[in-house]
Amino acid sequence: MNAENQSCSERLVTAAYVRQGAQGRRAHELRLRALLEQGKCPEDGWDESTIELFLHELAIMDSNNFLGNCGVGEREGRVVSGLVARRHYRLIHGIGRSGDISAVQPKAAGSSLLNKLTNSLVLDVIKLAGVRTVTSCFVVPMATGMSLTLCFLTLRHKRPKAKYIIWPRIDQKSCFKSMITAGFEPVVIENMLEGDELRTDLEAVEAKIKALGAENILCVHSTTSCFAPRVPDRLEELAVICANYDIPHIVNNAYGVQSSKCMHLIQQGARVGRIDAFVQSLDKNFMVPVGGAIIAGFNESFIQEISKMYPGRASASPSLDVLITLLSLGASGYKKLLKERKEMFSYLSSELKKLADNHNERLLDTPHNPISLAMSLKNLDETNDAAVTQLGSMLFTRQVSGARYWKVVIRSPQSLLQAEQPKPSQPVVTGDVLQSCSQLHGPPLDLLQQFHVLMLATPELYTVLQGLCMGGDAALGLLSTKNWSLSGVFNQEALLDCVGNGERQQVVEMDTGILRLAQANQEERLGHKGS
Repeated sequence: MNAENQSCSERLVTAAYVRQGAQGRRAHELRLRALLEQGKCPEDGWDESTIELFLHELAIMDSNNFLGNCGVGEREGRVVSGLVARRHYRLIHGIGRSGDISAVQPKAAGSSLLNKLTNSLVLDVIKLAGVRTVTSCFVVPMATGMSLTLCFLTLRHKRPKAKYIIWPRIDQKSCFKSMITAGFEPVVIENMLEGDELRTDLEAVEAKIKALGAENILCVHSTTSCFAPRVPDRLEELAVICANYDIPHIVNNAYGVQSSKCMHLIQQGARVGRIDAFVQSLDKNFMVPVGGAIIAGFNESFIQEISKMYPGRASASPSLDVLITLLSLGASGYKKLLKERKEMFSYLSSELKKLADNHNERLLDTPHNPISLAMSLKNLDETNDAAVTQLGSMLFTRQVSGARYWKVVIRSPQSLLQAEQPKPSQPVVTGDVLQSCSQLHGPPLDLLQQFHVLMLATPELYTVLQGLCMGGDAALGLLSTKNWSLSGVFNQEALLDCVGNGERQQVVEMDTGILRLAQANQEERLGHKGS
């Protein structure tokens, strides 16, 4: 209510009461003014009435909410359901324009202001979380995987000859698919086992860069947040390698904003070497619905290039969600959550250690992973093959979600080849997975989906598979006749149908898309036959 309307109100209500009411409104407006002037997350969180007042003020600045507006174009913010309109606070136009997701819309000044403010607040929080020299960021209405793809597509224009992406292995599908979707070939660098931890093999990264040629490499795609026993990549060393070879460096920081360690790695990597952009998920770091990410970096012009690569307008929902959340929490509230997460991680670690000791298991020593913990289930698995799966089911039915279970065999494929007959007391693959200790597995693929297989086989099995390939259903290559290691692309259903004679074939998908095929005798679960 402006001064003129206030004066009119005094004709109807006692002037002292009107002035008192105006002072109350003034308190809300002072908060709005401080937000607009500073563009930073307020130190203390706002109450919901202030937030809703602000969103209403933004909404009436959009043309679809003008009194008497007559929109005749194809994009006029038309919403038939009142419930949908209220869900979005009548901010219907979305953000950006066809050429730039960060551009201002002439018909939607309120939504554009919301977009700019959200990006500004998020930048402030990223600095607060530890990356103090970050210069630019923007919220994109896509999850982490597609946001990484957007970064890769932007780099394509800078490095038109490049076709490879160097990728220290992380067993998560979206990371792998982000590179494939962008049209590049991932060059997987296996990690090194150091104690209980899986760590970046820097020598292998540099050797692959020299072998492929730096000009043929689009970027190095590294990772901070990950599941134990994998630990964050050696970001500082990778950043130095990228700077030395003039190769871009994109960091998958999916749920790393909540970790001061992950943010410190990014800050240090940018200080000593090269990091072009780092991508983080909104839902994992800011507790909002799935569907948004933040792309941030140290070169404002490059981050702007990425935003201009986004085709068309975008949904304002992720920006609206994170803006409401940050205004509700305030900087002090978010810092409190970061502190509580550290305390809970320490508590969880100590309690899991006690649990492991009580059951003759072991909490793996992964000090470089500040987010995830891993505990062995060896004794449970030896008691009953289905016990691990049952444990997962029991936890889930008791509303404990998010835990992951893998069967890991700490034996190399070569050692399996050399063993004539394992003793019953030894941990042996029973068809679930054949892999080195540094590799984990997840659920099987759809039977009709094609996949890449690396396998150890017998000459007889090689002959059978070769016949399958000649039928046009697969492609097979013999890597070595010394141990009959094969590489091929198969249709899972056709592959399983072609192998019989009492032998069981289990195909297990690796999260990266690489799979292993293990061969086991159906009569003897602890034995193996030729594989």
